[in-house]
Amino acid sequence: MERRISVLLLVMTLLVMNSGAGANDQATKALSEIDQKLNLLNKPGIKTINSEDGDIIDCVDINKQHALEHPALKNHQIQLKPSISFPAEEKSTKNESSRPVIFQTWQKSGSCPEGTIPIRRTRREDLLRAESLERFGMKSHEAFTGTKKMGSPNDSLLVTAARRSRATLITLGYNYIGAQGIINIWNPHVQSPGEYTTAQIWMKAGPGASYESVEAGWMVHPQLYGDGRSRLFISWTVDAYDKSGCFNLLCSGFVQTSSKFVLGAALEPTSSWRTQYDYPIAMNLDPNTGNWWLLGQNEGIGYWPGTLFGYLKHSAIVVEWGGQVFSPNVLSTPHTKTQMGSGDFASGHLGNACYIKGVRIIDYSKSLKYPEWVGSTSDEPYCYSAQNFREGIVGEPVFFFGGPGQNFPYCK
Repeated sequence: MERRISVLLLVMTLLVMNSGAGANDQATKALSEIDQKLNLLNKPGIKTINSEDGDIIDCVDINKQHALEHPALKNHQIQLKPSISFPAEEKSTKNESSRPVIFQTWQKSGSCPEGTIPIRRTRREDLLRAESLERFGMKSHEAFTGTKKMGSPNDSLLVTAARRSRATLITLGYNYIGAQGIINIWNPHVQSPGEYTTAQIWMKAGPGASYESVEAGWMVHPQLYGDGRSRLFISWTVDAYDKSGCFNLLCSGFVQTSSKFVLGAALEPTSSWRTQYDYPIAMNLDPNTGNWWLLGQNEGIGYWPGTLFGYLKHSAIVVEWGGQVFSPNVLSTPHTKTQMGSGDFASGHLGNACYIKGVRIIDYSKSLKYPEWVGSTSDEPYCYSAQNFREGIVGEPVFFFGGPGQNFPYCK
């Protein structure tokens, strides 16, 4: 049975109970379960890097990663690179050498050798912050509460989920085998440790109440990471996060191939009104294997194996770009003060609001293009807004989103 109270609270309660040796035995058992979980998650590394932000990075043999313990990956042969070349944007005539460079904090302290993957070490204090050992690193189930109406025959896929508030740009109705966007990086405030905020891309398929999804972007999640830093993240599910999937590498499934990126590590620098920093993210299906490849800064990071999925093995039929806030205090009063994006509304535009530009999809024409149809939507427009904004009469729109959460008198 899932523990409904935090692991830390459980251990502390057992230690202070007036039951003598019996309470101590229960506390010892709880700590032993934590250590067993750590042994499952942390594989021995051939090199360890101590990041200046406090993270410990282990360089783990690529063939010994936790992903390969998934039942669907028994005897899985790691695909080191896609079997095809994915379509890419035409090179801009603009000098890209002046583009601000985004990096991960740990990279300042070392690098992992080829043949290994860098993994953020999970520590006892991470598990003590969790509400449940069984669901550590997993999203809460996206309980079906209704659908959005966007004027499409696939409206049933647009799930309205409890404890989540989104502001997104959506395209749906076709067979998408890739999507990408350049995501603006900020460092929004999160009010409570159990809440989190993201800026990301979703690719979905299957019935709305039990959809399959692969997702990537950046997030602030104090309960998971122990701080308020903006971090690179991925997640996935085959049942709307009921029993499957997780963040990053905290369950088996996603196969990492790159020695350069750490899923769950901090990104820097983050944006301010003076300077904007952004990060290209892409997810592309390899049609020969059914594997969904994740690319960051135009380099392969790894893939979700097609054997994990049913519907997504062939294509996605919904793509979303934007942000999400998870809190028990969304869609209710009093509302959370957890911010989305920059913490400013979409109407702030460049320099103030968070954006995703370079929105692209790939369909079975196998060309990279702006979606034929898109619509912007927000679950709580007075708390977090969405605007697909085109400046002037030329060029394509830039999607802006975000907001402060609670702000009187509009979002109470």
